[in-house]
Parts: sequence; C-alpha cells; structure tokens
Amino acid sequence: MKLLAQVIDFDQLNDAIPGLKTPFQPTSAPNVGEIVDTILPYLFVVAGLILLVMLIYGGFHMMIAANDQKGLQEARGKITNALVGFLLLFISYWLVQIMGVIFGVDLL
Repeated sequence: MKLLAQVIDFDQLNDAIPGLKTPFQPTSAPNVGEIVDTILPYLFVVAGLILLVMLIYGGFHMMIAANDQKGLQEARGKITNALVGFLLLFISYWLVQIMGVIFGVDLL
C-alpha cells in the first residue's frame, strides 16, 4: 500500500476533483452504534416480510385444511406464531425508539 501511495499522489488527486475521497484514506472504524443504526432498518423490513409470508402461508394452510381438525390446529398455530412475532417486532421497534431517545442516538 505504501508503494501504491508513492506512485499515485492522492492529495493531488483530491485537489483536482473536489469531493473525491481517496480509497486508501484511513478513517475511523465504525462503532457498534453505527453498525446497529445501519443494519436495524433492514432487519425490521425483513422481519415484516417474513411476517407477511407466514400469515399468508397460515391462511393458505387453513383454507386447504377445511374440515381436518388437525390441519386447522396447525394452521391456527402458524397464524398465532406469526402474530406473536409481529407483537415482538412491534415492541422491539418501540423499545429501539425509546432507547434512542434516552441515549440521544438517532436510530431508524
């Protein structure tokens, strides 16, 4: 990397093109808060999509089960689990919001 820096003068490149950052410019490593702040919105979206798929799957299973009591119980279990998961997702979202206010961190 030192050899590459000798061949290409990155300071001169930055002066020529305003706003350009060098790829080898040392930056501070992200802390845990920044990583969580980056990942959390995507996790909530993925969890919401999984919830949607589970509800649709449970409803489809319930339609197919029709008069079969065991199948209906399984379908109800899937829908109940999806709704409990939604409740946990909803509570976790608001806990993250409350923790962000308490610690002064702008999450989501």
